[in-house]
Amino acid sequence: MSTTHILVLHGPNLNMLGSREPDHYGHQTLADISKQMIALGDSLNMEISSFQSNHEGELVDRIQQAASGQIDGIVINPAAYTHTSVAIRDALLATDIPFVEVHLSNIHGRETFRHRSLLSDKAIGVIAGFGGTSYLLAIRGMGEFLQPLQQTDQYTTDR
Repeated sequence: MSTTHILVLHGPNLNMLGSREPDHYGHQTLADISKQMIALGDSLNMEISSFQSNHEGELVDRIQQAASGQIDGIVINPAAYTHTSVAIRDALLATDIPFVEVHLSNIHGRETFRHRSLLSDKAIGVIAGFGGTSYLLAIRGMGEFLQPLQQTDQYTTDR
C-alpha cells in the first residue's frame, strides 16, 4: 500500500496558538497540534507535512508547489484569509488537489464577517469548532475521501 501525502497549511496568526485568544482557539500550540497530526498520519499510512505563514503570497506559492509534488490532499486552515483571499481560492482550484477547510473555532458562532468563506464551496469538507481536533478530523476525512479514488485509479499520485 502506498503512502498518502497530505499537506497541512496554516494561515496568519496560527503561529501564536496557545497564547492568542485561548477562549476561541484553545491552549494547544501549533507544535502540539503538529505532533498529533504526525502521529495520526503514521497510524493511517499518511505522510503529513505542514507549512505556516502570515503572508498570503507564501501560502499561494506553497499551494502551487504542491501541484508539482507528491501531494494527494491538502488540509488548510486559511484563518483570516478564509474571508478575503481570492488568490488562495484560485491557487487551490488551479492545483486540482482535493482540500478540506479547517477552523479551530466555530466561525458561524462568531462575528458575522467570519461566516463567509471563499473556499468552502470548493472544499470536499469543512470542519470547524473542535479546536486542534478539527485538524485530526480533517486528516481522517481526507483519508476516507482519497482511499476509493486511489483504489479505482480515478486519482493519480503521480503529480
